[in-house]
Amino acid sequence: MNLNPSHITEIAAAAIFVVALLHTFSTKFFEDLARRSPRHGGIWHLLAEVEVVFGFWALVLMLFMFAYQGKQEATTYLETRNFTEPMFVFAIMVIAGTRPIIQSAMRLVRGVAKALPLPGSVGMYFLVMSLVPLLGSFITEPAAMTLAALILADQFFGRGISTRLKYATLGVLFVNISIGGTLTSFAAPPVLMVASKWGWDSSFMLAHFGWKAAIAVFINTLGVTLLFAKELKNLPMAVVEQGETAKVPLPLVLVHMGFLAGVVVFAHHPAVFMGLFLFFLGVASAYERHQDRLILREGLLVAFFLAGLVVLGGLQQWWLQPVLMSMSSDAIFFGATVLTAFTDNAALTYLGSLVEGLSDGFKYALVAGAVTGGGLTIIANAPNPAGIAVLREHFDGKAVHPLGLLLAALLPTLVAALAFKLL
Repeated sequence: MNLNPSHITEIAAAAIFVVALLHTFSTKFFEDLARRSPRHGGIWHLLAEVEVVFGFWALVLMLFMFAYQGKQEATTYLETRNFTEPMFVFAIMVIAGTRPIIQSAMRLVRGVAKALPLPGSVGMYFLVMSLVPLLGSFITEPAAMTLAALILADQFFGRGISTRLKYATLGVLFVNISIGGTLTSFAAPPVLMVASKWGWDSSFMLAHFGWKAAIAVFINTLGVTLLFAKELKNLPMAVVEQGETAKVPLPLVLVHMGFLAGVVVFAHHPAVFMGLFLFFLGVASAYERHQDRLILREGLLVAFFLAGLVVLGGLQQWWLQPVLMSMSSDAIFFGATVLTAFTDNAALTYLGSLVEGLSDGFKYALVAGAVTGGGLTIIANAPNPAGIAVLREHFDGKAVHPLGLLLAALLPTLVAALAFKLL
């Protein structure tokens, strides 16, 4: 069988993609290498960063393309990739992680938590795990993930909770964020890929997806809260630190919320939202006394991860689309749920949007399956790396074990699947 250069490149890209997936499960191996070989510890530590994995293997793919197909083909491929999502996630992470935004969210959650007749930190935990993911339908999933992760890091993960609770929380959070953005048509990446082409507006999403997702979010949160109720009861609600009580002036809070809203509204226009982001950096610098450290490093790592996924994922259509299209409407739900664990769920729905003549049942099953499986792995949903970037330092070895995340997400994934299939 004669293979042309483009086919060979696609096969090479698929092989590199598999290696990258295996690499994500092997970060602890590179951490061990760094300890055993301090002379080259820097490079091993770099390769142990989950967010670096796909960017690194994307570089390997591009080097292969430059060597095999030449400069013109390689640069053309790069220039035809859409890097809007990595840029958007970077901008939204940094803005959502600022003191004015976090303090406002914390005051809201604390106020509601105090009104709940629940002991210790039970009420706070329940609200962070349920209310914030659903808020993602309005401020976008990456912003909701950043807010939830920063609150969890401050109120729970940094206060000596058990490893079991950490993994259970991460699994439920990732699933809840993935399905919690389906109340509207603009907040969840896999929905964005199909909404305009299939004519799905926010009223359609709420009627067909949103209310089912909200039920699953509350069931998942109630389950994990009851499972760890004893530990949460014994964990008093965190005392507000003196530095936190220094109120940020209301006009500055409103300005930050304005920037956040502007980036969300112009999420599909990088020239606009990146311009707003640069303007935001100037405001943040001018009022530095009202800011904590901007999470620029974390945001850049997440953007690098997603950009690498864009580069690697762009050459997987040749095998992924036939697999999807070979399934029936009934099978595609479960197939999409499983496949999204190995590739970004937005990539799955995007491939589906390229096919004409799909039935309404097939469309529903594809999107429902894609969002259901969005919590199984770090690459399953675009906001997941943002959560890992914020929370991983609270895990042993500053690394989240992929198998631990997978196991923790299985039960909440099953709850989401039952909600979308049976309700």
